[in-house]
Amino acid sequence: MEGLFDISLILSAFGGGLFGAALGGLPSFILCGFITLMGEAVALAGGPATVTTEIAFGTFFGPHIGFAGGVAAAAYAAKKGHTAGRDILTPLVKFGKWDILLVGGIFGILGYFIQGFFAGIGTPTDTIALTVVISAVIARLLWSDTGVFGKHDPKKSNSRWNVPESIAWLPFQMKAGQLIMVGLGVGLASSYISLLTGSAVIGFGIAASSLIILQVMGAGPVTHHIALPAALAALATNSIIVGGIFGVVGAFVGEFFARLFYDWGDTHIDPPAAAIATLTAVIILFL
Repeated sequence: MEGLFDISLILSAFGGGLFGAALGGLPSFILCGFITLMGEAVALAGGPATVTTEIAFGTFFGPHIGFAGGVAAAAYAAKKGHTAGRDILTPLVKFGKWDILLVGGIFGILGYFIQGFFAGIGTPTDTIALTVVISAVIARLLWSDTGVFGKHDPKKSNSRWNVPESIAWLPFQMKAGQLIMVGLGVGLASSYISLLTGSAVIGFGIAASSLIILQVMGAGPVTHHIALPAALAALATNSIIVGGIFGVVGAFVGEFFARLFYDWGDTHIDPPAAAIATLTAVIILFL
């Protein structure tokens, strides 16, 4: 954890979290995806990995800082009556409230330290994804009325696992057939790219960038929790088949966490981040 208390990095994390809140959580994450692709292009051309490691996953656009700052600020803004707590699409700067942006900055610093701690002790998982989940849980505990796992409403469904489309995370991507198809397709494609280039995050970058379709159109494939575990599994085993299997598993694990944390809650706890953290741990420990 040497360097964790570098004042420049701490201040930068504050700025990254604040900017993530101003942009909104999802727009910040989409930019992370585009910058990841730029960084990997630079690296493949023989340049340094700095763009990927220090900008896309650093204190400016790292999801544990920018996205997490936006998620927390949305939860706070909801408590103040400005928007819905699960709204990660709206640029929160539109409300003209300095305190909402300040919350994003504070959670940027929080994400910086949480991720730095888990990375520093060698936690066998994707510590950025793990931090995104922990940060969102903290925000829910602070500003939600539903608790960590949400509140099941028996008037809407007889089981918390049988979620009506009206409250589902992704109503167009929640049924088994759709999960298998999306998981298999993205998993195989991401696996092939990773084996071809040696990069685990090009598929992730493409998936994250493609969320611009969801942001603009209101519906679109959410697949970064499929692409990244698939790429990691393919690289660990040198097998596109294993990668494809992990793609399908990633799709189902993401949906599981949606029903566990998101669907019955009133703030955003990110199902893809939970899936990535879980499956990365499995890959590190068992493949």
